Amino acid sequence: MSDTAPQEALILREVALADAAACQALSRAVGWPHRVEDWEMLIGLGHGVVATLGEEIVASALWWPYGETHATLGSIIVLPAQQGGGIGKRLIHALLEQTQGRSQLLNATVAGEPLYARNGFVPWGGVLQYHGESRANAAPVLQPGETLRLGGPDDLPLLERFDTQATGLARKPALAVLLACGECIVLERDGKPVGFSVLRRFGRGHVIGPVVAANGGDAQILIAHWLHEQRGQFVRIDVPLDTGLEDWLMQSGLKPAGPVTSMVRGEKPVPSGPARLYAVINQALG
Repeated sequence: MSDTAPQEALILREVALADAAACQALSRAVGWPHRVEDWEMLIGLGHGVVATLGEEIVASALWWPYGETHATLGSIIVLPAQQGGGIGKRLIHALLEQTQGRSQLLNATVAGEPLYARNGFVPWGGVLQYHGESRANAAPVLQPGETLRLGGPDDLPLLERFDTQATGLARKPALAVLLACGECIVLERDGKPVGFSVLRRFGRGHVIGPVVAANGGDAQILIAHWLHEQRGQFVRIDVPLDTGLEDWLMQSGLKPAGPVTSMVRGEKPVPSGPARLYAVINQALG
């Protein structure tokens, strides 16, 4: 591999918040739209490593703890000029060592899936990305007794309860950060909360997620509110397979951008319901 540096010259070290700009340049090199602020959120919430050659960061790999039993892995990037030389293998081994004792979850691209499979990950679902300029000219129609209200810091216990029902994971720190950096709405029916969704700046525009609701109709209300608010603007949403939202999202102006495979190494989380996840935070955080 003539274009890559010798493995002995590569140094893996802990990622730091000060690496956000360099990681943003790394993600831009592989066509990812992340801003520096997006990297700051990811690094601030998690742990992981960067690989350096001299002063240059040429690879990254992060993970985020969800309670004491699970972790999600993501932001695994190798600079294109350095791909194919075993750096990805070193990154995944570093993450597996750091998350030892936990079950590990990740969303794999087509290119990355064989590496993860060789390291014990098995498929258990998938995520579909949709993005584009919203054409939602009309606000969602609410039925008698239904209201949408803004969520705030006092709603964190509510969001945590719904999110745990939907994912089987303890994600309070991530939800707290989303409340701080994004906007949240809560759907209530006859005064009782039944779901929530979050909108925040990300990449080329805004991203909707997570969306947690008991059924697809409620999920559409929670998504349609943001699509209407952002009409004419670039919006992204990443939905798990089998939500039944695909055609509706395309009618709203969003286009499919390719699936990723959800994989697990260890025990899958067990959602208790009745709430269900209709959009992930992002592909890295799940």
